[in-house]
Amino acid sequence: MVRPQHFGWFLSRGFGPHGWGHPYLDWDHRWAGPELYQQSVRTLEQAGFDLVIIEDALSLGNASTLDLRIRSAYGGPKHDPLLLAPYLFDVTQHIGIAPTVNPLAYSPYQAARQFATLQHLSDSRFGINVVTDVGSSRHFGVDPLDHDGAYDRAEEWLGALKRLWGSWGGEGLVADASTGQFADGSKLDAFSHRGEYFSFDGPLNALPFGGGDSEALSGDPIVVSPGGSPRGLGFAGANSQVQLALASLDVETVKAYRTKVLAAAAAAGRGPADIDILFVFKPIVVSSAEEAQRLVDASEHPSDEALQAIALGQSSDLETDLTTLDLDRPIDPAIFGDHVSRGTIKGLLGKFESFDGVPLRDILTAKAKLGRIASREGYVGTADEIADFIEEFGEEADNDGFIFSGDLHPVTVHRMLDELVPILRRRGILRRSYGGGGLRGNLRDF
Repeated sequence: MVRPQHFGWFLSRGFGPHGWGHPYLDWDHRWAGPELYQQSVRTLEQAGFDLVIIEDALSLGNASTLDLRIRSAYGGPKHDPLLLAPYLFDVTQHIGIAPTVNPLAYSPYQAARQFATLQHLSDSRFGINVVTDVGSSRHFGVDPLDHDGAYDRAEEWLGALKRLWGSWGGEGLVADASTGQFADGSKLDAFSHRGEYFSFDGPLNALPFGGGDSEALSGDPIVVSPGGSPRGLGFAGANSQVQLALASLDVETVKAYRTKVLAAAAAAGRGPADIDILFVFKPIVVSSAEEAQRLVDASEHPSDEALQAIALGQSSDLETDLTTLDLDRPIDPAIFGDHVSRGTIKGLLGKFESFDGVPLRDILTAKAKLGRIASREGYVGTADEIADFIEEFGEEADNDGFIFSGDLHPVTVHRMLDELVPILRRRGILRRSYGGGGLRGNLRDF
């Protein structure tokens, strides 16, 4: 029996210059306005997607890599995705929106109040993609933390949000028009929090969500987390409803990754139904097997110019200049500062286990090389071949679903989904309609 799966979209460029560097820039969409994103998110809702996750970075980078990050708009500018969310909710009814948020940028009380407001405004379709980047600390007057320390702060922050969201209890809101009593202050939790990273007092000046005390019934915004380190997977297992998973997409790797996340969830007293593990997926959809092979063949021998373009993009993500390095020498991993995430470095390595003895040219060439999805060597294929791949992972890896990645640009969305959505629906893999319950309901439909 075919297993239905969940699907989302990762707006990988964030709320930034969409179309820049691509021919479709001449469609003349204005990236700083809402219409571009509204048009695309309506299409994703029509397709039956569960949610959109919006990437973000708080900083343009350090002084040594500033130009690298903005020269081709890889790493900035980026506007605040939290402020884009209401415009997307306004033109949709079912799909969830999860902007990226960083605990270093929001005090718990401010975050709990703003996020509660968005949860109410969206009819429970709001989520938060919690990241722990520390490279932006200097902009907020906060001392930078190491990798695990940033997760410790995020744990305290998220626990504080949940307590604030629950500070009205089950009986604080009365709303009895016959007596004129709106609320009962004696039922509110006027707690004081004095933690390692945050100090504040409750209760929260925002309405409760309702839905009971258990997490399964809670109306809190859902939590997404992308970390792939042991600490990041532990955070996801304990706190997240969606794990944004970055891994090599072969069945055994996906099964092993799922085992780690589900073990972390079990250690926190949660079960498989409490978290969906959705793997980032960026297929290239072509019209025929012949066209797929042509693209693969053309990628075999990239020019130095093409490799330098890849190095520029990687440099932006890593906040480390790779463009000045000798292509024919291995990278010294000491060039990566403590602020660079393990997952980003692992993403640069790709199929390689370490930098030892591997010239930078080989790493970048592997990034440039495409492969046929039909032979499971890459992600280029026809819509039918890509649907075969998705179906295989649902059956053989018990996969929860995929997060497609790319610009939230109408050209990108249609190019990837126009032929694929009908095939997935005919096979029973992709939903045709939504149930109720907001974003949490979308994730629990099947």
